[in-house]
Order: sequence, then C-alpha cells, then structure tokens
Amino acid sequence: MKKTFLIGNKPIGDGSVTIQSMTNTDTKDVEKTLLQIDKLYEAGADLVRVSIPDIESARAVKELVARSPVPLIGDIHFSADPAVIAIENGIKKIRINPSNLSDEGLKRVVEKCIEYDVPIRVGVNKGSVKRKVTPKELVDLTLKAAKKIEDLGWDKLVLAVKTSAVKETMESYRLLAQRTEYPLHVGLTEAGTADFGSVKSSVAIGALLLDGIGDTIRVSLSGDPVREVYAAKAILRAVGIDKNFVEVISCPGCARTEIAVEELAKIVENITKDYKKPLKIAVMGCVVNGIGEGKDADFGVAGGKDRSVLFKKGEVYKTVDNVDIERELRTLCEEYHG
Repeated sequence: MKKTFLIGNKPIGDGSVTIQSMTNTDTKDVEKTLLQIDKLYEAGADLVRVSIPDIESARAVKELVARSPVPLIGDIHFSADPAVIAIENGIKKIRINPSNLSDEGLKRVVEKCIEYDVPIRVGVNKGSVKRKVTPKELVDLTLKAAKKIEDLGWDKLVLAVKTSAVKETMESYRLLAQRTEYPLHVGLTEAGTADFGSVKSSVAIGALLLDGIGDTIRVSLSGDPVREVYAAKAILRAVGIDKNFVEVISCPGCARTEIAVEELAKIVENITKDYKKPLKIAVMGCVVNGIGEGKDADFGVAGGKDRSVLFKKGEVYKTVDNVDIERELRTLCEEYHG
C-alpha cells in the first residue's frame, strides 16, 4: 500500500500526479522570486521548489510562503541551519541528499520536520554520487538514505533516483518502484534545453507514468522554468492522466491536402486553450481518410477543393465553402464549450 500524505494542501501518493517546477531566481530577492512563482502557478504548477543555500534565503521563506499561491519546497544543500530556519518559516517540504549533511545535521533537520510535519524528498541524483553507479546501486543508495531518516523516526518521504540519461533513469525508477511504497518524484536531471530536453523527459516520464510509476513530476530544462510546466502538462495529457483539456488532432498533409491544416489546427488550439473539459477536435486535409481517421473526435473538418465537410462523431452533418471553415469551427467550439 503506497504511503499517502500532504505537501501543504496537495496530496501525494493517492494516485494523482502533481506538477512541480523550480525557481531560478535568487531566493533572497523576494519580489522577483514571487513573480516567478506566480507565473509557474498560472502555467499550471501544483508545487514550486526554491533553492535555500544560505541563512538569508531561509529567512526569505517566511514572506514567500505567506504570499505564494502554491505550497513551496525548499532545496537544501550542505548545511542544516538553513533547513531548520526554512521549516520554522513555513516551507511545506524539503529536498535533501542525506549524504551531504553530517549525522548531527541530519538529526536536527529530521527532528524539525517531525515537529512541523514537513515531508522530506530524498534525492540521490547520479551526479551527486562520487563514483560511477549502476541503476541498482543508485536505488540501493537511495533506500539506504531513506533508512537513515526512518531510523530517526520520520517516514513521510518522497524518493527520487534521477540521472540525465533516459534509459538509465527508467531502469532506476522501475527498480525503485519494486522495492518501496514511498511516493516517487520522477524526472530526468539536467535534461537539457527546451527542445531536446522536453523530448528526453517526455520519453522517460511518459513511459514511467504509463507503467503506473510516478506521483509528482518535474521536467528539468535550462532557461525559463515556465516551459517546464507546459511540458509536464503535455506529458500528463499525452498519457491520459489529465483529460480535462481539448485535444486537437490533425493530419500531417500530403498531395491530397486541400486546406491549410496547420493554420486551422493552431486557430482551434488557440480558441480552446482555456477550455477545462475533455474534447477532441479533428482538422483533416482531405475527405479520402479525414472523416474516418477523425471519427473519434467530437467534431471536425475534412478538406475539399472548394468546399469542405464538417462532421460530428464521424458523421457528416454539413458542407461549407472553404472560406467559411474558420467561422464554422469557431461556432462549433463555442457550442461544445457550452
């Protein structure tokens, strides 16, 4: 039975999957950090992590927590003092690598987590291990670190075994999932820039989620962290965990294509981007396969030379001039949005 508890007001381990990201601002700059937290929240983040490398950053946590729209997680480095102050100032979860803290420091942090009911993420990334390790060895190290915290009397733990390689990360998490009932934080570490990093993360995180592995996810990308949240949302939608959105399916185009498929598909995506309901809309370039391939859609269009076919659930209901397709699609979007 998977262990379940709250991070602030967000449950973890209950079968849901939360999205988190991390600020890249100086945590001591409260206004700048809050601005980024707000942007991450607006993009869809459920949890946001802030770096707490020093005492001043830990002191800034008090105001950050008071004004943040989401629960905040503290990323702790090598000293117990910032962790203790951040917990006292209201941080809702901390991330540590127990090997980076002294035994006495770890004891102080765990005692404070028990006092304030703050969960701990045990993050043993491959890059933080000083020697070359296999996925099994990485899992062994993570469980050993978790055991140190358990022996100190605390078991509200989230575990992570990140690497920057897709196959290695997947192997590590699959092994870890077999050996623990703790919730898992899933993602690649140092995935890269937005383009290739998103692809790598989608492959690894998506495959693990389809295996039923993962309780909270982060897509770690260089640059603007808001892109991490958009990528994570897309992963949850692609694997079918998030169903409350509009999926626009469209054909790649070929010599039979009679309408501007990409342009129309993007228009529909823009119209429906804020819809919070499950809808599928098809934009197909021709009538040869368009209606059949779009039969699972709630509605759609299949292009013709001068006139195109509009259909609902695979059944033709209207033929319109091509110049009227955009207007007709807008009308259908509004009708289905209710």
